[in-house]
Amino acid sequence: MPLTRFPELGEKLNAILDLMEDGIFLSNRQGVTLHVNKAYEAISGVEREHLEGVHVLELQKRGIFNKVLNPIIVRTGKPSSIVQEFGKDRRTFHLRGFPVFDDDGQVMLVVTFARDITSITQLQQQINEQSQLIAQYQDRMAAMLSSHEYVEGVFASSAMKSLLARMGRIAVTDATMLLLGETGTGKEVLARMIHAASPRKNEVFIKVDCSSISEHLIESELFGYVKGAFTGANSQGKAGYFESADGGTVFLDEIGELPFSMQSRLLRVLQDQEVVRVGSSKARKIDVRIIAATNRDLSAEIGAGKFRQDLYFRLNVAEILVPPLRNRLEDIPLLTRHFLEQYNAKYKKNIRLSPKSLGLFANYAWPGNVRELQNTVQQIVITHDSRVLEPHDLSARFHGESAESAAPSPSSSSHVPTLPDTPTPLKDVMAVFERDLILKAVAHYGSYSKAAEMLQINRSTLFRKLHRKPEES
Repeated sequence: MPLTRFPELGEKLNAILDLMEDGIFLSNRQGVTLHVNKAYEAISGVEREHLEGVHVLELQKRGIFNKVLNPIIVRTGKPSSIVQEFGKDRRTFHLRGFPVFDDDGQVMLVVTFARDITSITQLQQQINEQSQLIAQYQDRMAAMLSSHEYVEGVFASSAMKSLLARMGRIAVTDATMLLLGETGTGKEVLARMIHAASPRKNEVFIKVDCSSISEHLIESELFGYVKGAFTGANSQGKAGYFESADGGTVFLDEIGELPFSMQSRLLRVLQDQEVVRVGSSKARKIDVRIIAATNRDLSAEIGAGKFRQDLYFRLNVAEILVPPLRNRLEDIPLLTRHFLEQYNAKYKKNIRLSPKSLGLFANYAWPGNVRELQNTVQQIVITHDSRVLEPHDLSARFHGESAESAAPSPSSSSHVPTLPDTPTPLKDVMAVFERDLILKAVAHYGSYSKAAEMLQINRSTLFRKLHRKPEES
């Protein structure tokens, strides 16, 4: 029913709009503000005479609000909604805008309903902050629980037994330790074993992967921050890893990746046992033991100006060099069985390796060390049915170094050692030949014991010949 038939309604339209609880903002297709109701004045804190007759883009330019709906609705002819920040105190409005069309189907008016959701937004922020705090506490609790898990290394080689004996003597002290070795050799396992053997075993153990934390975040993660330290900071502040591990152990994995700017701050932790949170000048005393690990040559890093020499000396109070898996042949069968048991249980399988398959494992170089072995076993368990796997079931990379693929025929002269290009003692040539022969025997017979039996030597002699260098022959 046309409004013109009831002129009294047109006269009272503003009064009708003022009765509504939502704020109402009327504008024409040109973007000029025509009218706002009392509710809009109340929630915005701006009187209507400062709004009516002013273009919405001019109001945006003045900083009254940061977003406008009118141009969007005029352009599309469709309802739309946005979240708008209003005023200097950045109050939050939820806007819902609707087009009003003329007789030609053109947008003539835009009616925008505004609702103040500042309190809801603040509540959501508080919920998010509380969720972050809960997540932090859960992380700390998980770290504390994992600190008390029983840790046992899987080792049989003389090289690792000797290393563990030395490590045990150092673990009972509070000395800072530096674990060196190739990627995947098991440095984290050793760090946890050191903690478990130390007087701090009942306290927290926290691992920090220096290579995985953004350079922009690593300072606040390590040292913590105070309230309002930076945009997006938790309103309560946050303790860093060092404070969280007070009384326990911090394992700094991939220490060679630590940004140079952070190295001086770490040096202060080692020297003075104190930290300063980001945004604060107050030092906080802590009591932590630091174990660091890296696969980098820190001496070369120092020479290149990428690692502080004074920090290296502080870290290198007790150095442990973890040998690669190729130098610990006795550990390979033990580790293989260990990971088979672990993943068989996880995936409810019953997969085993035949002696010859195990021999191929023993004869493989394992450039990725224990981590590569673990991932390989997991892949085998996932991709095969429960049964005993033979050499033909294994990846081609094992056959490239297998005894069978390289075994010479009896009439071939390939079993004769290669003649040297330069003058070389005969004993050195024979030492290399002996080692190659033993590795092929292990691969062929499937075990060190069987290889030693067939070559008529005892196991200790077999391992000695495998590990010795030519000049030791």
